[in-house]
This record gives sequence, structure tokens and C-alpha cells, in this order.
Amino acid sequence: MQHTVPSSLVTLCTLVCLLAGSAARAQDAVDRIRPKYLAETRQAIEKYTAERKEVVRSGPYREVRANLHVHSELSHDSRGKIDDIVAAAKKAGTEVLLFTEHPSQEKDFFLDGHSGMRDGVLLIPGAEMKGMLVYPTMSLRPFESADSQEITQLVRNRGGHVFLSHLEERMDWEIAGLSGVEIYNTHADFKKQKKLVESMKNPLWIIKTTELIKKYPQEVFSALQTYPEDYLQRWDQLCQKFPHAGVAANDAHQNVGIRIKIASDTEVSIEDPNEDPLVKVNRLLVAPLLSIPKDAKPGDLVFSMQLDPYEISLRHAGTHLLVEDLTQEAVWDALEQGRTFVGFDWLADSKGVEVAIHDFSTSATDPKQYEIGSQIPYRDELRLVGKSPLSAHWEIYRNGEKIDELEGDAMDIKLESAGIYRVELWLQANDEPRIWVMTSPFYLQP
Repeated sequence: MQHTVPSSLVTLCTLVCLLAGSAARAQDAVDRIRPKYLAETRQAIEKYTAERKEVVRSGPYREVRANLHVHSELSHDSRGKIDDIVAAAKKAGTEVLLFTEHPSQEKDFFLDGHSGMRDGVLLIPGAEMKGMLVYPTMSLRPFESADSQEITQLVRNRGGHVFLSHLEERMDWEIAGLSGVEIYNTHADFKKQKKLVESMKNPLWIIKTTELIKKYPQEVFSALQTYPEDYLQRWDQLCQKFPHAGVAANDAHQNVGIRIKIASDTEVSIEDPNEDPLVKVNRLLVAPLLSIPKDAKPGDLVFSMQLDPYEISLRHAGTHLLVEDLTQEAVWDALEQGRTFVGFDWLADSKGVEVAIHDFSTSATDPKQYEIGSQIPYRDELRLVGKSPLSAHWEIYRNGEKIDELEGDAMDIKLESAGIYRVELWLQANDEPRIWVMTSPFYLQP
């Protein structure tokens, strides 16, 4: 299902939901956008930054951070300039941007899309279409009427990639041949905050909260994060049928916020960041909250707030890839083999987290190492090992069920049976657990 330009009410509600947010397995978002909570979140971020240790990767691959599901001015609902997006990516620690433009008649997302190296960042064109993130190796103009399964076969047969998107809208979908699925989507988190919608529909709340947003931009944005339990359950089911790499979807548009302009002597106009009008309200209602110059005339901008600048959105969550080098071919191979993990880097930089299987069947002192995504026969001499730049809570899952957990900056457990294994790492913030890392699976065949 392709997203369309939302109505005024939907846009306001989306903004409200984004401001609301929620964290993992604990407090509701209604308690989060408060000075004390945000200050404690900032303290946790600073603590992990100070404690973080550099970890040297032992495998043969280089780790790069990528952002999938990114929109620019080539999409109808974004005004993002490529130079600004690249600059934001560099600040967020991103080395690969995989765009997903909404297809249009004006531009061919593949032929006209962002591609190649720009200021050290690798750009890859793609589209959000047919309910999927589509990264082809050719223009899809002649095939726009094809259905999701046909598009997937076409793209995959020609060496491209396709990921199932917005699982919350299509939990019953099974598409043969997918590269993988989104295991986290920022926009899906927006939709979960039902409790605050009724109490926060008034845009005047947004004006009151602007100082907190300016002081704690990353913390307010990341208040939306929830543990994607529904996504992970569906992903575990799909992986039982065919390997699916897990990726994070930033759904970055830089289009959430408000602008307030003078409309007339008696009204102000509230707009979204793309200058599309949302609603008009009586000027007297906002006058106590805004410093409106006495000589302000119709068309003058008197207030502006941007909640989702690209830097904040891209830093929030990233897809980490194990690649041979920084090329599209190497990125394609990592996605094909499932050498991915998702890191919520807003809380702590997850670069350096390593999870592998060590095979001692040929040597008791020099085991063979298998990376994330590996498909290998099960044998008794296999151990699941890991290391982290921070001490964390590790959870190990087999076929979707948690089988073990431990604390520390390293992990080493014996694998007792065949199955599909993946790992999660958790950190503490605000006296509650927060999901930090989710790896793609290992597939141990009987």
C-alpha cells in the first residue's frame, strides 16, 4: 500500500503520535515528554558514550552503518535536498543510504534517483511500492502494473533486493523470494500511541513543548521507540519458511513539525514543514504562547518547529552490514547473505557488536567462524559467541523462543540443537530496559 498525502487531521494526529512515543516493555509515552525523563535519558546516553570501548572485529568483514527507507524531494511528501541528507548521514555515522522514493510520473526513481558515492556516503536508489522496499537494477517503469509477487520475482531475478515493509499493515503477507523484512519501522511506532492522541490533538500543546524539543531533540524523537514484538514474531515465522534478513526502516522524510504564519488580522495558519496548510485558528488563542510582532502581516512566519530532521531520524536506528568494502556490490552481497543487525544508535553506538558461531569440529584452539546469516549443518561442536563495546543484557532466541540470557560484554554458549538462532542486546535507561541490538538469524540445519 503506497502512502498518500495525508489529510489535515491525519497529519496532526501523526505529529501528535510522534511526539508521544513509547519505550520497551514499560512506561507509556504519556510520561516521557517531560523535563525529568528527558534529562535522565540524556544522562544515560552520556554514560554509555563514556563507558563505550572500541571492539576489534575478528571476522573478515568490514562493518558499515546503513539507513534504509529514506525519502528525498523525489518523493511527494518530502522536500529533502540530497546535499542536506548526505551531511546529516555523515553526522549520524551512516555510510550507506538506501532511498525509497514514492514512484511518480515526473521522475523515474531508478534512472533519476540518487546513486553512487557522494562525500564518502554510498547512495543506492530504490522505491517504496507495492507494500515493499524495492531496490532494482533497472527501471521498473514498464512494470508498474505488476503485483507484489511479480515485482519481487522481477527484481530478484535481476540481482536486486526487495524487503517487506510496514508489517503492521500486512501481517498475513507471504511473498516468495524476498531478501528480508523490516524488523523495526519508525512510522509503525508513531501509530501505537493511542492514549495520548485524544489529549494532544490541540496543536497548542506542540507550541508549549517546543522548548523541550529544542533542548532534547534526539531524546524526544526517540521517546517513540517501542519493542517491535509484533514485527519480530512475524519475522520469526517467515524465517521458518525461508531466510529473511532483518533491516531497520527509518521512514525518514523530514516532514514532521509545524509552521505558524499570520493568515489575517484575526487568524493564524498552521502548516506542516512542507508548507501544506493544516488548520486555521484564532490569533488570540496562540498570542499568549507566541511573541507575535505588532507589525506582523499576512504571510509572515512567526513560529517553526521541526521534529524529525534527517540527522535525528537517521541516528535513531541503523542497519549494520558486514561487507568486504564500501561498494554497492558488497552491500548487495551482505543483504543477500543476511549479514545484518539493527542497532538503536540513538542510545549508544552499536558499531563493534559482534555475534558469530564458532565451529570447533576441526580444531580445539582455532575454530572456524560463521557470520550472522550463515546456513550450516548442526553439529555438537558449535558455540554461539559474541562481544560488545558495552556491558549489556543478552537474550538468545531459537525458533522465536527465548532460550537463554546473560549479562556482560561477551557471550559464549553451546548450541544444543538445530534451529534458527538470533540475538538481542538490551541496555538500561530511565530505570527500564531498552532494546539496543537485534541480529539477523543463523540457520542451523538438522
